[in-house]
Amino acid sequence: MKQLVFGAVAVVILLAAWAVGGDGSTAWAQRPAGGSLPTAGGDFIVVPTTLGEKTQVLTVIDPKRQALGVYHVDLATGKIALRAVRNLQWDMQVAYLNNENPLPQEIRALLEQR
Repeated sequence: MKQLVFGAVAVVILLAAWAVGGDGSTAWAQRPAGGSLPTAGGDFIVVPTTLGEKTQVLTVIDPKRQALGVYHVDLATGKIALRAVRNLQWDMQVAYLNNENPLPQEIRALLEQR
């Protein structure tokens, strides 16, 4: 299993290196072993974002593991650095965070009064 994950990360990194010349407006996805692009249940979702003229950020989402990884690609050298990894399982169970009033439970209470 570890070899599969490392192989998948290697594919993502290779795709990132290949995509460096792009304008950052297209989302790339890893191609599974079958060769077709993944659907909503696919292996990885990769979203490139250009930061200034020197850096591209690749946000890699693994829906199966509920995990997120962030890579920075130096556009001048092509070097790729892993900047952050986070398991989203517990994050997605928070009902609300950093919200402004009215909070979700306040809206619910108002609606239940009808």
